[in-house]
Amino acid sequence: MDFPEWHQPAYTSPPPQQQYQQQQQQQQQQQPSHGSIPQYNIPQELQQQAGKVQLSNCAGRKRALLIGINYIGTKYKLRGCINDVHNIKKFIMEHFGYKESDMVILTDDQTNNPSRMPTHQNIIKAMKWLVSDAKMNDSFFFHYSGHGSTVPCKSGEELDGNDETICPVDFVKNGQIIDDDMNAIMVRPLPPGARLTAIYDCCHSASALDLPFMYNHMGKLKNEKAITYAGKGLKAAGESYLKGDIAGALKGLTSSIDVMMTGDQKLERARRNKSSLGDVIMFSGCKDDQTSADAKAEDLSFTGALSHALISSMNAKPRQTYVELLQDIRRRLATKYTQLPQLSTGRLMDMNTVFIM
Repeated sequence: MDFPEWHQPAYTSPPPQQQYQQQQQQQQQQQPSHGSIPQYNIPQELQQQAGKVQLSNCAGRKRALLIGINYIGTKYKLRGCINDVHNIKKFIMEHFGYKESDMVILTDDQTNNPSRMPTHQNIIKAMKWLVSDAKMNDSFFFHYSGHGSTVPCKSGEELDGNDETICPVDFVKNGQIIDDDMNAIMVRPLPPGARLTAIYDCCHSASALDLPFMYNHMGKLKNEKAITYAGKGLKAAGESYLKGDIAGALKGLTSSIDVMMTGDQKLERARRNKSSLGDVIMFSGCKDDQTSADAKAEDLSFTGALSHALISSMNAKPRQTYVELLQDIRRRLATKYTQLPQLSTGRLMDMNTVFIM
């Protein structure tokens, strides 16, 4: 894949993840395990030296990965995903100064260029490229429009028992990409002050990046009881994060690891193992148990409902807070669709600050 300046070393394809049950056994026998998905068994907070969390000003390098899959010629066909890529590309160039030379675009109409087809291997490779050599104030943008799905979670970590997935163009043969792996590739490696903005316009997408902090329409954390890292240490840990005191936050994060793994404790563990020192913001098309619409825009072109609503909202009002943007996106969709877009982050952040990237 002829990536721009930040070309990655030679890529070794990962084993296919969570194939359809009828194909899983056969493919496991046929395909070797290459183990290329990064593993972070130790919470990242403990891998980094204690220091101050710094918000990204997004004034550094900018890179974007845009993926649109219409599943052309298959029974899984969609109609608006490639249009989403073109619309989002124009949007981020006009509003946030991204350059085409710093983008990787994977769409399944690029049949004359196999390296630009959104295959399992190409998507993983591009995700690694996106956040490679990340530094403070860099701003990375990820957009996916295509099928999203769920598969049973084998680790037992998911509260609903399922991993959320995205479906590459070759997912029937080479498998879906699960949330755990996308978190390991794009979220965990980010250093303090690096930004990743992710848009998932697909079904079952609320936790597609496995981000541990989710916010309601008022910008408040959902399920106050379940977000407890360590019982009474919640407020102290949260306040320490917001103030940039990693050392203080760690004390709260690790104070009650040896507890029974109820639903609350599963979320505690997820927040210890899936959080980020970087600034990761994600808008998703719907809740994990909902579908996202493949809709028609005003010009009668097909488009993803979330992508269209986000672009329309920012065009109408370029300066908004994160929660204002979430509210406006939901208002725009409410008249036609039942899906509820979600907002989540990789660490505790103030959703009443102005949206930048």
